[in-house]
Amino acid sequence: MILLDTHILIWAATDDPRLTPKARQMIESALDNGQPVHFSAISLAEVAIKASLAKKSLGVEPDDLRRASLEGGLRELPFVGAHAVALRALPLHEDHKDPHDRMLVAQAQVEGLQLVTADAKLERYGSAVLYLKSR
Repeated sequence: MILLDTHILIWAATDDPRLTPKARQMIESALDNGQPVHFSAISLAEVAIKASLAKKSLGVEPDDLRRASLEGGLRELPFVGAHAVALRALPLHEDHKDPHDRMLVAQAQVEGLQLVTADAKLERYGSAVLYLKSR
Protein backbone atom coordinates (compact mmCIF):
# COMPACT_ATOMS: atom_id res chain seq x y z
CA MET A 1 0.00 0.00 0.00
CA ILE A 2 1.29 3.41 -0.91
CA LEU A 3 1.00 7.05 0.07
CA LEU A 4 1.82 9.64 -2.59
CA ASP A 5 4.12 12.53 -1.76
CA THR A 6 2.66 15.91 -2.68
CA HIS A 7 4.62 16.37 -5.90
CA ILE A 8 3.86 12.80 -7.05
CA LEU A 9 0.16 13.44 -6.38
CA ILE A 10 0.25 16.68 -8.38
CA TRP A 11 2.22 15.14 -11.23
CA ALA A 12 -0.20 12.21 -11.45
CA ALA A 13 -3.25 14.49 -11.39
CA THR A 14 -1.88 16.87 -14.03
CA ASP A 15 -0.17 14.33 -16.31
CA ASP A 16 3.14 16.05 -15.65
CA PRO A 17 5.99 14.47 -17.64
CA ARG A 18 8.20 14.46 -14.54
CA LEU A 19 6.19 11.49 -13.28
CA THR A 20 8.19 8.54 -14.52
CA PRO A 21 6.55 5.64 -16.34
CA LYS A 22 7.58 3.42 -13.40
CA ALA A 23 5.76 5.62 -10.90
CA ARG A 24 2.67 5.94 -13.10
CA GLN A 25 2.62 2.17 -13.66
CA MET A 26 2.95 1.54 -9.92
CA ILE A 27 -0.06 3.75 -9.18
CA GLU A 28 -2.19 2.36 -12.00
CA SER A 29 -1.29 -1.25 -11.18
CA ALA A 30 -2.20 -0.81 -7.53
CA LEU A 31 -5.55 0.75 -8.44
CA ASP A 32 -6.26 -1.93 -11.07
CA ASN A 33 -5.57 -4.65 -8.48
CA GLY A 34 -7.83 -3.08 -5.86
CA GLN A 35 -4.92 -2.01 -3.65
CA PRO A 36 -5.40 1.30 -1.92
CA VAL A 37 -3.40 4.29 -3.11
CA HIS A 38 -3.51 7.10 -0.56
CA PHE A 39 -3.03 10.83 -0.66
CA SER A 40 -2.77 12.88 2.49
CA ALA A 41 -4.79 15.80 3.75
CA ILE A 42 -1.31 17.20 4.49
CA SER A 43 -0.65 17.43 0.74
CA LEU A 44 -3.82 19.46 0.29
CA ALA A 45 -2.76 21.74 3.13
CA GLU A 46 0.69 22.16 1.58
CA VAL A 47 -0.81 23.15 -1.78
CA ALA A 48 -3.25 25.55 -0.10
CA ILE A 49 -0.57 27.17 2.07
CA LYS A 50 1.84 27.68 -0.83
CA ALA A 51 -0.95 29.10 -3.00
CA SER A 52 -2.12 31.51 -0.29
CA LEU A 53 1.42 32.69 0.38
CA ALA A 54 1.95 33.09 -3.37
CA LYS A 55 5.23 31.30 -2.69
CA LYS A 56 4.97 29.48 -5.95
CA SER A 57 2.30 28.06 -8.13
CA LEU A 58 2.09 24.30 -7.91
CA GLY A 59 -0.10 24.25 -10.99
CA VAL A 60 -3.27 23.09 -9.27
CA GLU A 61 -5.79 24.34 -6.73
CA PRO A 62 -6.25 22.22 -3.59
CA ASP A 63 -9.97 21.64 -4.14
CA ASP A 64 -9.37 20.56 -7.74
CA LEU A 65 -6.55 18.27 -6.64
CA ARG A 66 -8.73 16.65 -3.98
CA ARG A 67 -11.64 16.17 -6.36
CA ALA A 68 -9.44 14.70 -9.12
CA SER A 69 -7.71 12.38 -6.65
CA LEU A 70 -10.95 11.04 -5.22
CA GLU A 71 -12.50 10.67 -8.68
CA GLY A 72 -9.35 8.82 -9.76
CA GLY A 73 -9.88 6.21 -7.06
CA LEU A 74 -7.34 7.44 -4.51
CA ARG A 75 -8.13 7.35 -0.81
CA GLU A 76 -7.76 10.42 1.36
CA LEU A 77 -5.74 9.86 4.54
CA PRO A 78 -6.48 12.30 7.37
CA PHE A 79 -3.71 13.50 9.67
CA VAL A 80 -4.51 12.31 13.20
CA GLY A 81 -2.96 12.41 16.66
CA ALA A 82 -0.97 9.20 16.23
CA HIS A 83 0.73 10.74 13.20
CA ALA A 84 1.57 13.90 15.15
CA VAL A 85 3.06 11.89 18.02
CA ALA A 86 5.22 9.89 15.58
CA LEU A 87 6.90 13.11 14.43
CA ARG A 88 8.84 13.20 17.70
CA ALA A 89 10.71 10.01 16.83
CA LEU A 90 11.75 11.13 13.34
CA PRO A 91 15.37 12.21 13.02
CA LEU A 92 15.84 15.87 12.20
CA HIS A 93 18.28 16.38 9.35
CA GLU A 94 20.01 19.75 9.06
CA ASP A 95 19.44 19.96 5.31
CA HIS A 96 15.85 18.77 5.45
CA LYS A 97 13.34 20.29 7.85
CA ASP A 98 10.26 20.54 5.63
CA PRO A 99 7.34 20.00 8.03
CA HIS A 100 5.00 18.71 5.33
CA ASP A 101 7.46 16.02 4.26
CA ARG A 102 8.06 15.00 7.87
CA MET A 103 4.31 14.69 8.47
CA LEU A 104 3.94 12.49 5.38
CA VAL A 105 6.80 10.24 6.54
CA ALA A 106 5.18 9.95 9.99
CA GLN A 107 1.86 9.02 8.39
CA ALA A 108 3.51 6.37 6.24
CA GLN A 109 5.30 4.86 9.24
CA VAL A 110 2.22 4.77 11.46
CA GLU A 111 -0.07 3.40 8.74
CA GLY A 112 2.40 0.85 7.37
CA LEU A 113 2.50 2.54 3.97
CA GLN A 114 5.34 3.41 1.63
CA LEU A 115 5.65 7.08 0.80
CA VAL A 116 6.31 7.30 -2.94
CA THR A 117 8.52 10.31 -3.64
CA ALA A 118 11.00 11.78 -6.10
CA ASP A 119 12.73 13.69 -3.28
CA ALA A 120 16.09 12.01 -2.62
CA LYS A 121 16.35 13.69 0.79
CA LEU A 122 13.49 11.55 2.06
CA GLU A 123 15.36 8.28 1.38
CA ARG A 124 17.16 8.53 4.70
CA TYR A 125 13.90 7.99 6.57
CA GLY A 126 14.17 4.30 5.73
CA SER A 127 11.77 1.64 4.59
CA ALA A 128 8.70 3.86 4.88
CA VAL A 129 9.96 5.78 1.84
CA LEU A 130 10.16 4.57 -1.75
CA TYR A 131 12.35 6.93 -3.77
CA LEU A 132 11.72 7.07 -7.51
CA LYS A 133 13.81 9.51 -9.53
CA SER A 134 11.91 12.04 -11.60
CA ARG A 135 12.69 12.82 -15.22
